[in-house]
Amino acid sequence: MYETHLNERKSLLDWPLVLALLGLMVVGTAFIYSASLANESARTLSWFRQIHVKQIIWYAFGIILVIVMCMFDYRTLARWSIIAYWLTIFSLVLVLFIGTGGASWGAKRWINMGFFQFQPSEFAKIGFILMLANFLSRPPEELRSQKLFLKALGMIALPFLLILKEPDLGSALVFFPVGLLMMFVAGVSGKLLAKFIGGIGIIVALLLVDVLFAPPDSKWQIKLHPYQRQRLLTYFGKDFAPRDATPAERKEAKILQNAKSYNVEQALISVGSGGLTGKGWRLGTQYSLGFLPRGVAHNDFIFSVIAEEKGFVGSVIVLTLYTVILFSGIKIASQARDRLGKTLAIGVVALLFSHVFINIGMNIRLMPVTGIPLPLLSYGGSSVLCSLIAIGILQNVHMYRRSY
Repeated sequence: MYETHLNERKSLLDWPLVLALLGLMVVGTAFIYSASLANESARTLSWFRQIHVKQIIWYAFGIILVIVMCMFDYRTLARWSIIAYWLTIFSLVLVLFIGTGGASWGAKRWINMGFFQFQPSEFAKIGFILMLANFLSRPPEELRSQKLFLKALGMIALPFLLILKEPDLGSALVFFPVGLLMMFVAGVSGKLLAKFIGGIGIIVALLLVDVLFAPPDSKWQIKLHPYQRQRLLTYFGKDFAPRDATPAERKEAKILQNAKSYNVEQALISVGSGGLTGKGWRLGTQYSLGFLPRGVAHNDFIFSVIAEEKGFVGSVIVLTLYTVILFSGIKIASQARDRLGKTLAIGVVALLFSHVFINIGMNIRLMPVTGIPLPLLSYGGSSVLCSLIAIGILQNVHMYRRSY
């Protein structure tokens, strides 16, 4: 018995998860430093105002939050899920009134707190996972009812619609794959899930047909923000100009199209120019010469910076670190002592996978451009804190998997 207890103590931490997490934080610091200091104005700032130093501070603060979270059994955390969920919903409503964002198209995504730009949509993902996992931890026969399925969809739809209103389509869309996978793992009726996914598929198909083929002034056209429609047209390589456009209109549309596709094209050049082993740390030319805009190189397009400087080898190392975290999460889910732990772990895995897949896909033009950050690598306090809280949930489920 003593030996069994000792083995359990040794496995208190999931070491592959912890080491991969530390590896990503080291990589994130190094390449945010590289990308940000290419800007001459950034080099003149005091050391404590450099963004890589700020990123380290967010890492440290996030680790403290993880340690605090792991002091309590995840069942205790789940009891507070309804408060966490409704607080994040309140913050999503609040940001619509006092939020800041892209003034050029009226986005409101952040709440300025002076020392910190708080992004409610990131924290809403964590509150949502806690709330839905707690809601789904009920007897199996209840999970097969249509009423419960509709309530769960309501929990997904509320933050989705509020974030869509900001507008932030990329962050909003993450809620559905995460929520549906959690419902599937929990044991919700497969027929209900299949019908809903089929319906969503039809809506997406109609949306794409509308964007790609419908006349621009059609009264049946689905309402999208201009930038959202332009991103889809850019992704599918469709001309911005309508078929009956005059030569002047076509020329103007071409200029706009080149401007909208510029970041993606430069990111793709960055990835391709890295070759096998890259140009060397801090020797990337795409961002240092300003081809890859310096304002996005350290956040949305940080993967392109890594690929240019460390090439295919560096890209594989980053993907390997994420793979370790994701497979550790799947293992933790399989070893969880109850449905609550399993759905929490799967929710976190789905969230992290969605972010990694969308962001890296955006960098290599497999996905349309969105504002989805790359977990722990992209610069940003809200993103870093929420990524670490999510991984803290995984560690929590692992730590208390044998606590009966």
